[in-house]
Amino acid sequence: SLAHVAGNLVPKGAVGMGPLGVFGEQVADDGSEFQGRVKKDRRFASRRMVGAVPAVMAAAEMDAAGGASVPTERESETAPVVVRSQFADTAFWTAALQTDVNGMTEVEFPMPENLTGWKIRTWAMGAGTRVGEGTADVVTTKKLLLRLQAPRFFVEKDEVVLSANIHNYLATDQPVTAVLELDGETLALTTGAEQRLTIKAGGEQRVDWRVNAVREGTAVVRVKALGRDESDAMQMSFPVYVHGMLKTESFSLALRPEQRSGTITFTVPAERRPEQSRLEVRFSPTLAGALVDALPYLAEYPYGCTEQTLNRFVPTVVTWNVLQHLGVDLAAVKAKRTNLNAQELGDPQQRAAQWKRWQREPVWDEAVVRDMVREGLKRLAEMQCRDGGWGWFSGWGEQSWPHTTATVVHGLLTARANGIAVSPDVLQAGVDWLARYLVDRVREIQKHDGKAGDLDALVFTVLVEAGGENEEMGNFLYRDRNDLSVYCKAMLGVAFHELNQTDRRDMLRRNVEQFLVSDDENQTCWLNLGNGGYWWCWYGDEIEAHAWYLKLLNRVDPKGPRASRLVKYLLNNRKHATYWNSTRDTALAIEALAEFIKASGEDKPDMTVQIKLDGQVVKDVRITAEDLFVFDNVLVLEGAALRDGAHTVEIGREGNGPIYANAYLENFTLEDPITRAGLEIKVNRRLFRLVPAEKKALVQGERGQAVQQQVEKYNRIPITEDTPLTSGDLVEVELLL
Repeated sequence: SLAHVAGNLVPKGAVGMGPLGVFGEQVADDGSEFQGRVKKDRRFASRRMVGAVPAVMAAAEMDAAGGASVPTERESETAPVVVRSQFADTAFWTAALQTDVNGMTEVEFPMPENLTGWKIRTWAMGAGTRVGEGTADVVTTKKLLLRLQAPRFFVEKDEVVLSANIHNYLATDQPVTAVLELDGETLALTTGAEQRLTIKAGGEQRVDWRVNAVREGTAVVRVKALGRDESDAMQMSFPVYVHGMLKTESFSLALRPEQRSGTITFTVPAERRPEQSRLEVRFSPTLAGALVDALPYLAEYPYGCTEQTLNRFVPTVVTWNVLQHLGVDLAAVKAKRTNLNAQELGDPQQRAAQWKRWQREPVWDEAVVRDMVREGLKRLAEMQCRDGGWGWFSGWGEQSWPHTTATVVHGLLTARANGIAVSPDVLQAGVDWLARYLVDRVREIQKHDGKAGDLDALVFTVLVEAGGENEEMGNFLYRDRNDLSVYCKAMLGVAFHELNQTDRRDMLRRNVEQFLVSDDENQTCWLNLGNGGYWWCWYGDEIEAHAWYLKLLNRVDPKGPRASRLVKYLLNNRKHATYWNSTRDTALAIEALAEFIKASGEDKPDMTVQIKLDGQVVKDVRITAEDLFVFDNVLVLEGAALRDGAHTVEIGREGNGPIYANAYLENFTLEDPITRAGLEIKVNRRLFRLVPAEKKALVQGERGQAVQQQVEKYNRIPITEDTPLTSGDLVEVELLL
């Protein structure tokens, strides 16, 4: 029976188990005598165990197990002490026990040294369906016991209070000497190690010591309560963590074609681990060249609506044209070793391997790509409706839509401009459909005194691109420009540029640039669209809006700072660092980046880049169009090469073209305090102590009447470095991005 199991915890000839539990923190309230009870059950008898293990017996047993400490001169004058150090949440577990013919079994195991209550649980299975279960409670305690209170870990430079709660369950007052001992050279006492006190019978007292965490490692904390009649001690180990962290500081630099050099300054802290210091500088003559990263995503996208069929091959054709200007073929790009996006860390070969979304990548095979283009054009011709437009898919019941038709016509015009033979009949039928649509829209606006909208701007822009024009719609769009989205303002600016209407183009550009935000530290800029009401519409797409703005800049100011900063912003906001959010915005971004490469002159780099650290040349690289994807664009300095103090990296260029550079400084810093760092994303932290405040609010009562009800409310009091906090204070941490 379970009662026998509980009883067998007591060795033969000994009294009931004396008080020992979980990390010394849970203590039985009744310390005068030990009582263990077994829950009554129809199939189990109940049994009461009363007794206590004398301290001398406990010490003798633990001496045999090697748990006793060497007595000091002071300890020889008090009751023997055994240091408890073996703590556990579970004392024993076994999957199967076999009983004898009388249904009895015995289990022997060493008990952990926790002073706490234990719950014994057993489950029994007999012949047939006979089953049973039972529980019993066992308490391990002592007449004089202590509990150590300490944090779960320490951090270097912490000042911490270690406490010992000493309980006296004896019938008489006890003079006690409380002792704190520290091993491991990680913690240092700031007060005396010994404290003398008298604990009344049945009472308890708390003893505090202040310690400083002086170095990382493992701290062994041993506390003793040495009494006249009883003694107790416990020992626990705690990790002491380093006051430091691996900190990365990021820097950005852009040299425009008219600039010859630029500098990046940084400071290497003296308090650090020198072997973990690392400086990495990356540079590139073109960020837009990273557009090739997205081609596998577009080529192998698994779906096949009209837009996806178009964007499976058109961006590849656009990239082909760029690579021809560079004198590089697709095979060379596939084997490229240089990551042209200077902001991205990591091995270029490993990053290139991450592009792979499927086992095969036909985009790098020129013959396969030509087949892909031919199949794409054939499928688009088959998907064309009888009236010349396109719907989302093909088949029975499909009808032409202005957005889909404009998208396909724009893609076919782009493919033709990049050397692809597009069927004139297919293309002209689509253009005619758009022209008829605008005629109908002009009549509708005139008849109902309406306004031109975003869809009208898209169709008008594509029609202008095809060489057509609807003057009346152009007038309506310019008149109603303030009601257009930022996306369509930029797009309409491109259309007016093609029509040589520079006044209207410049006005629309100024309208767009009212939303422009610049980040001089990172050399980026972006449009703060604020698309709260129409972000889910096609003209609310931020990537496409920025792509159309870049296409406008490519026509009016391709070598200015805004265009290159916009390119950098687009690259920073790629999904998985290769493509954007969809096939549609990825294709349009590639188109805009390809235009930028040609318009800015970045398709013909011819330069020598020299990097100096504190005036000393540490790298010299020649870059031409032929070696654009294979040149060494990384400088790494580590360990002893980085001395304490301020440093300057100077990047100089001889030749033509811009330079985009990023530097990353890593240090395992031991500063106090650790200074903040960030680039683009910066987090500011503020701390507040929350103090409860009396606050009532009116709420509806049972009969609908207004009732004053107490509500939870706090006053926020700012916390500075010198603000004292006490145990139990409620602290709010506010992070501002």
